[in-house]
Amino acid sequence: MSTTTPDVPSAPPEEGEGELKRVLGPKLLLLFIVGDVLGAGIYAVTGEMAGMVGGILWLPFLLAFAVATMTAFSYLELVTHYPQAAGAALYTHKAFGIHFVTFLVAFAVVCSGITSASTSANVLAQNFFGGLEVNGWMGEASPGAVMGVALGFMVLLALINLRGVGESIKFNVVLTLVEMTALCIVIGVGFFAMAQGGSDLSQIFVFQDNNDKGLFLAVTAATSIAFFAMVGFEDSVNMVEETKDPVRIFPRTMLTGLGLAVIFYMLVAISAVAVLSPTELATIGEAEGEALLEVVKQGSPGFPVDRIFPFLAVFAVANTALINMLMASRLVYGMAKQNVLPRPLGKVLRVRRTPWVAIIFTTILALFLIWYVASDPESNIVTNLSSTTALLLLCVFTVVNVACIVLRRRRRADPESSSHTKRAFNSPTVLPYLAGLFSLFLAGPWVDRDPIVYQIAGGLMVLGIALWVLTYFLNKASHQKRGAPVGDVLIGRDEDLPPRPPGR
Repeated sequence: MSTTTPDVPSAPPEEGEGELKRVLGPKLLLLFIVGDVLGAGIYAVTGEMAGMVGGILWLPFLLAFAVATMTAFSYLELVTHYPQAAGAALYTHKAFGIHFVTFLVAFAVVCSGITSASTSANVLAQNFFGGLEVNGWMGEASPGAVMGVALGFMVLLALINLRGVGESIKFNVVLTLVEMTALCIVIGVGFFAMAQGGSDLSQIFVFQDNNDKGLFLAVTAATSIAFFAMVGFEDSVNMVEETKDPVRIFPRTMLTGLGLAVIFYMLVAISAVAVLSPTELATIGEAEGEALLEVVKQGSPGFPVDRIFPFLAVFAVANTALINMLMASRLVYGMAKQNVLPRPLGKVLRVRRTPWVAIIFTTILALFLIWYVASDPESNIVTNLSSTTALLLLCVFTVVNVACIVLRRRRRADPESSSHTKRAFNSPTVLPYLAGLFSLFLAGPWVDRDPIVYQIAGGLMVLGIALWVLTYFLNKASHQKRGAPVGDVLIGRDEDLPPRPPGR
């Protein structure tokens, strides 16, 4: 438990502030994780990946799952030893004690949630108009119409988020079931094509070098894109203060969620290869977020399933956006409570007990991102936003894995540094090292990302640094020290870090 010293006053609670409500049990948490991992990722990246590697579409998904799972083990070790809000930012500061590095990690996580939600909004809009077109209700939608629907959807999410996490999670349950149904349709179409004998299953082992990269570079690039489809598990640690008994339920729930997700992804990848010809696999990237709709249309001629599927996809990707905006707003709220972002961002509605200013702030950022990327008619909106998300999270995962190693060494030197040591989960010794190396490798420039990805990521981080500098001077002017309390953790104070081992 942290303490307050006389010469370092805590910021008093402002009117409307309060504690978050614990509403997540194991079932809701599992649906939260599965819904977040399964959501928009598979719809957003399948086409681009198929255009890179052809029939071995399943391989990048499998590799991305392996890296994500190794990192998930590090998150589980950290969240069960330190079950407080702030997630990666908390672990980073406990490991390194450098305020600015802590802030950069935290804001990168916020931005990854916003870029992920923006990706989902664009995929939703594309599938919505794709459904109208395939049913003959309208012709091809203009880019302006697609952007308008994406922007409107983000505003709707903000209103749902303002209602409260309990209502949002209940909505998540419905959407998770819908998205699982949509993926089952894709899988069913693929297996139907196989049963009809019209597919060559040997194609799932055939590499098509459509971009002349060679096997290693093509698979590496596709894996970095596939990583967007595997992320989502890390969002759950930012909901730890709204989870019942997190130390007990987190490990089994998170690993179960990742396992379910990769089973779905592998079956969807095999189904896509079974339905589409090598030529169609090479060009499916042009469909962007409608790639799976193309699979359903090709694999079920004469059946009306392709008329229903795009609307199921709309609800499926809506789930990812909802969860990501929940995470981003809660993390901004936590950072404001710690006085590393302007304190008004930590205001909570008196009745609903939701962080309303943080919700509005993250929504405005998402709206700007959608407009910015869509303003370039030559840009692949979905791929670039999803690649930005993957880049930000791969950098964060690298830091988190290193933090896991550092904190593990300190706990061994001082077992009392974690109050949950006896009950906590411990990752196998080598996994944080491997996960850190693989995450750093996939974040490198050799994966051939579009330059706009670095522009978006860099611009978001510059905005965050500007807010940090503004907060620093505001705190200095009001004689407040960064590190105001959030629950039992004062991230800004070195005395709350685990003691360093003797001689270090």
